[in-house]
Amino acid sequence: MTRVVKDVAVKDQRKHTGASAFLPPDDLKCVLHIEHLRKAFEERVVLQDVTLCLFQGENLVILGRSGTGKSVLLKCIIGLIMPDEGTVEVLGRRIDTLSSRELMELRRRVGFSFQGSALYDSMTVRENLEFPLRRNLGIDDPRELKPRVEEALEAVGLSHAIDQQPSELSGGMRKRIGIARTLILRPEIMLYDEPTAGLDPETSTDINDLINEVRKVYHTSSIIITHDIACAKTTADRIIFLKDGLCYNEGSFAQMSREDDPLLQTFFNYFKVSS
Repeated sequence: MTRVVKDVAVKDQRKHTGASAFLPPDDLKCVLHIEHLRKAFEERVVLQDVTLCLFQGENLVILGRSGTGKSVLLKCIIGLIMPDEGTVEVLGRRIDTLSSRELMELRRRVGFSFQGSALYDSMTVRENLEFPLRRNLGIDDPRELKPRVEEALEAVGLSHAIDQQPSELSGGMRKRIGIARTLILRPEIMLYDEPTAGLDPETSTDINDLINEVRKVYHTSSIIITHDIACAKTTADRIIFLKDGLCYNEGSFAQMSREDDPLLQTFFNYFKVSS
């Protein structure tokens, strides 16, 4: 699909939602494109017409209340859930046209940071980070594993935790190790699912700063799913507000915080009070 068609699709959806169209500079490449995506579970429609682009080098925040389909959207992106309608194109490949092997190969280029970090409790931090290298890249030589593990841990500031068990780590440390395990495959796109959920404000700030640092060092393009307005303010180049399975509004943090819409003000006024 050409850039022009993608931009028209995004504009069309904004006409129906009342959101302002966001069109980036022409020299930006769309690395992830979703068009008219719909997903329902029996009678419950979770996503009913989602159209969006993630641009190269961008931190895109998907903001919205809990239960609005944000996490389902991420699972559709990596093919864990297939949409009922619409298309998902990641790094030039349509998810629904890929074989199981091709989908696995594509997932190596897309890092997924889970809410609960998804560490293996029976493995040390070192073994947790070695696992994707062994499984996905077939690397077994300690001389290759060691520098890759050390580099990933250094990137998240936890080199000293290499031989610890996950049970010995705080919630924030587990989040960082989970991100390190994702970075070890050097993905082009990062997907963060509620990265600050369950963390205290100070640790949340550290995770937000880490997301920005990952983009800077690894040159990633990222989608950050959150209902944490402070996370959105710190990390977002652009925000899409999800409501009733639709992209309800779109813009920068500054633009959206000035909106008169009562629903948006519920989020942004809370930030003003709590900050």
